[in-house]
Amino acid sequence: MIGLAFGLALLSLFSAPSAAESSRLNLTKGVTEISGKVYDLHMLIFYICCAIAVVVFGVMFYSILRHRRSRGAKAANFHESTKVEIIWTVIPIVILVLMAIPATKTLVAMEDTTDDDLTVTVTGSQWKWHYQYFNHDVGFYSFLTTSQKQIEGSEQKGEHYLLEVDNPLVLPINRKIRFLMTSDDVIHSWWVPDFAVKKDAVPGFINEAWTKIDKPGVYRGQCAELCGRNHGFMPIVVKAVPEDEFDTWLAEQEQLVAEKRAEQEKALGKTLTYDELMAKGEAVYNERCSVCHQVNGEGMPNVFPALKGSPIAMGDLVKHIDIVLHGKAGTAMQAFANQLNEEEVAAVVTYERNAWGNDTGDVVQASQVKQVLTTGTLEQTEPAEAVDSESSDSAENSQAEVL
Repeated sequence: MIGLAFGLALLSLFSAPSAAESSRLNLTKGVTEISGKVYDLHMLIFYICCAIAVVVFGVMFYSILRHRRSRGAKAANFHESTKVEIIWTVIPIVILVLMAIPATKTLVAMEDTTDDDLTVTVTGSQWKWHYQYFNHDVGFYSFLTTSQKQIEGSEQKGEHYLLEVDNPLVLPINRKIRFLMTSDDVIHSWWVPDFAVKKDAVPGFINEAWTKIDKPGVYRGQCAELCGRNHGFMPIVVKAVPEDEFDTWLAEQEQLVAEKRAEQEKALGKTLTYDELMAKGEAVYNERCSVCHQVNGEGMPNVFPALKGSPIAMGDLVKHIDIVLHGKAGTAMQAFANQLNEEEVAAVVTYERNAWGNDTGDVVQASQVKQVLTTGTLEQTEPAEAVDSESSDSAENSQAEVL
């Protein structure tokens, strides 16, 4: 009776759960053919394991009850049986081979990235994702947008807490999309459960994956490789749209990129006031730099260096601009040359050199950042005309110091 009860308990696992229970306790079927195959394979192996458990534990409990001492059973005295050993070796091998056949077919299909319609490069970076569309001049970073107040618990958490970004990856449905995965710094892992795609992004290597989305919608995932302090703050959001809508979006993005470049070229000729640079620099710093160096510029001892009173922020200007542009090898300091434009770099460097009591008085313009980016030096130029600001006098004096 005990064996029967145990068997019935295991068999209850076979019963189909409700949709809510399935989404909580099981794999998702997803929205791609591959994710469906992975789900079916998972359930097949699960049922086989349950059946084996029922048989093994059923025989075990039956033997315990049938041959117990209270029934007068006596232990047999016998040696090994070659026939039995062959049987209990061959049967598991046959079961494993039968399980391996569908598993191998699914794995081969998951790795087949040929005949793609669109290729997207996915680059992991502490702690964000960068997407670049092959053969299209479109690329962007995707940052977490969950507010710091929600993270700290002083504000009610939203529906998509830690799973919302400013720029989702936009993809077409019904097209085969190949992903090329790599990383700028440490190992990350791009994981979207609805696509059955989980692939490591390794510095210096390119891994491949693919998907073909069946249904429009918004699909969310996360970095699935422990990649540092803010590992939990680099979500993935994919917006799948109809093919014609995607083509329109892509054309619009290419136009926006061209317009943005034209604006950046114009910005090289601008001279911003000290106040304008400080305001813009503070915004850039809080968004991109404060996660490591902290809002107060004091960093984290033995982890991230302080900028308040640091030799970099108060030392040679060219070295300061260069480390913001190109990062520092062997550390968590990233290169921001491809993440920020010249005006943003000029603003954040100005802010870092004048905030928290650093007070160097240095004012950096976009044209100077361009010089460092292209030549590695800061050549002397004619001082800019006075700007209309309450701090115009100090801005002119500091500009003269820089030059």
